[in-house]
Amino acid sequence: MDDAARHREKMQKIKAARDRMMEGKTGEKGLIIVHTGPGKGKSSSGFGMLTRCIAHDMPAAVVQFIKGGWGTGERDFFATHFPDQVTWVTSGEGFTWETQDKDRDIAAAQAGWAKAKALIRNPEIRFVLLDEINIALRYDYLDIDEVVDFLLSEKPEMTHVVLTGRNAKEELIEAADLVSTMEATKHPFRDGIKAQAGVEF
Repeated sequence: MDDAARHREKMQKIKAARDRMMEGKTGEKGLIIVHTGPGKGKSSSGFGMLTRCIAHDMPAAVVQFIKGGWGTGERDFFATHFPDQVTWVTSGEGFTWETQDKDRDIAAAQAGWAKAKALIRNPEIRFVLLDEINIALRYDYLDIDEVVDFLLSEKPEMTHVVLTGRNAKEELIEAADLVSTMEATKHPFRDGIKAQAGVEF
């Protein structure tokens, strides 16, 4: 048997095994998805999913916690090109070391969560990205038990919710359907390079 024939036989076996595995995968549901970890790409992955939702004509929403009013490429892009497909809410006033006002940070996080709940409850919105909510949860600006209970009991069946940010709490990880942890292998910030347009914002 030559190399091409061996390769074809191997691929046929893999396909048959894959087809058997896929026969039992017929369910559909709205997922609770967590992107966490010290590495870059948590929000970026969420915005990639948002782009897919637009391509599938799925109305979507973004609630940004913590980041505040500073401009980002993704917000400008979606607001300019897809204002009818994406509802955008910015609830933070900046990172906690910038505001230096815990009460204001808590109020902003809670206002964002109230808006997030209203968007998630809307069955017409199929995808909600809660960007950097894990930071608000880490500092206890929001109650983790209340957030998890809401997601498990009130989220419509076919709505996907993505929660990003470092240090996701264990209760959220346990409740989620899909958890990805981004690792930090190397980052230019360590070499004195500031955040770059098109890469970080």
